[in-house]
Amino acid sequence: MDLQELRRKIDGIDEQIAALYEQRMEICKDVAEYKISTGKKVLDRQREAEKLEKVSALAHNEFNALGIRELFEQIMSVSRKLQYQLLAENGSMGRLPFIGVDHLETAGIRVVFQGAPGAYSQAAMQQYFGEQVHSFHVDSFREAMGAIDEGNADFAVLPIENSTAGIVSEIYDLLVEYENYIVGEQIIRIEHCLLGVPGAKKEEIQRVYSHPQSLMQSARYLQQYNWQQISMQNNAFAARKVAQEGDRSQAAIAGEHAGRIYGLEVLEKGVNQSEGNSTRFIVVTNQKIFRRDARKISICFEVPHKSGSLYHMLSHFIYNHLNMTKIESRPIEDRNWEYRFFIDFEGNLADSAVKNALRGLREEARNMKILGNY
Repeated sequence: MDLQELRRKIDGIDEQIAALYEQRMEICKDVAEYKISTGKKVLDRQREAEKLEKVSALAHNEFNALGIRELFEQIMSVSRKLQYQLLAENGSMGRLPFIGVDHLETAGIRVVFQGAPGAYSQAAMQQYFGEQVHSFHVDSFREAMGAIDEGNADFAVLPIENSTAGIVSEIYDLLVEYENYIVGEQIIRIEHCLLGVPGAKKEEIQRVYSHPQSLMQSARYLQQYNWQQISMQNNAFAARKVAQEGDRSQAAIAGEHAGRIYGLEVLEKGVNQSEGNSTRFIVVTNQKIFRRDARKISICFEVPHKSGSLYHMLSHFIYNHLNMTKIESRPIEDRNWEYRFFIDFEGNLADSAVKNALRGLREEARNMKILGNY
């Protein structure tokens, strides 16, 4: 037989497969109707495991057995998504516990940021809420999260990602630990400056203070000099230390904003090597709210520790035509080699496609949490 004849035979088989697939999906609709009437869950792990073993046993060699197993895993995954869709249309899967608002209430609010006056977090807060906002600062990210959790602040502004240094992993972990939610974000351009006491010259500098990430981002500049590099908890703390001690041999790497606050002189601008360096800050509150015009959703979940688990979770975004923009993983404490996944995707909690995807994820993933819509 020539190639064209072989292809015609395959086409004929594929037509049969397509017809049988549609028959199967029609029956899945009946299954969904049954589950609507009885309240039975869509995912039945034991039933699916038994089904996979049964269909795999129909194959005549190991290669085909693995292929049939993979094929039916996908067929059953799509069947579940159809059932989630039908259950949602019939109002049988409950509401998401978030309230849509037209805008964030900002009158009389208190906002907390981590660091000292002059920190980039303060600059991000002022860009988002305005310079007259009533605010206070704390030493650590945990204290900031605790302040809104306890009601001492209405919002917190926290750095979550830098375009060159990557994620702030502690923030991801705290979003899981606390019942606080993202309601906004602010991206600001980072331009590190070399700051010294008034009258200081670069030739006099012996020690430079800054946050470890800022030192790393300025490594190319710093390698020109034989300066001792000393890590600080925050850039603003570094600027404050240099200003308070008044030592001309000391300098800080921080933003120009911090220099103005502490009366330091800019010895050189743009010492970080990336001109496009930016940091993304999130605005967090303890209320389960989202703006009705929000277009980004952040979630996290855990998956069973077995082959294909993450693939099946991500298929909910594919099936519902949702654009995933970011995925990160963090190790789960006290569970070696297991990970929690953090995902950003486009959408609004009021969208039907988003509801379908989240309900499927909630039923199939472990400990799925909506971190915010903003």
